[in-house]
Amino acid sequence: MTEDIHDGEGTYDVVLLVEEAMSTADARQVRSLHDQIADQVVYHVLLPLEDAAARIEASLGSLGAGDLMATPALAMSDVDLEAVRRDCQEQSDADLAATLAALRDAGARAEGEVTSVPPIEALDAKTTEVDAREAIILTRPHLVAEFFHVDWTSRARRRLGVPVLHLIGHESFGEQSGAGEGVTGL
Repeated sequence: MTEDIHDGEGTYDVVLLVEEAMSTADARQVRSLHDQIADQVVYHVLLPLEDAAARIEASLGSLGAGDLMATPALAMSDVDLEAVRRDCQEQSDADLAATLAALRDAGARAEGEVTSVPPIEALDAKTTEVDAREAIILTRPHLVAEFFHVDWTSRARRRLGVPVLHLIGHESFGEQSGAGEGVTGL
């Protein structure tokens, strides 16, 4: 699903890399960051396609190593990988549709796509393609990755030539800055 609304004239393009569907509150917060910009703000949403193999691996891991060690091939033989892939695509499409709807309900112009390209590569390519002025990465908290600077935001800041803002999904700005339950540092 992609809808191209980029016209290049009088626009302030922002690329949003989202890990999961944006809530209405997330969309309002993102939109509020650009209220004072005179040009038309256009959001280009990228949502990485969930990896079906990783989902299966995580599910099998929850069964317990003892059970799996004896018969890993037997456990995998019951998995319909193509059905899991279809489910991942359908869920990603639904998350993208919900995100675009939330942004549009907040008064934003938004387009988007589900991408199977590695997230930072997709972010870099889209930022270049639309000549974006900034990038916003919206994720769940990932404390260990953030601590070691291997999270999406740290990697994007090293790679992109535009400002990169990291927001935590489903948290207000106050919570993200330490006033609530957000990430306050290590």
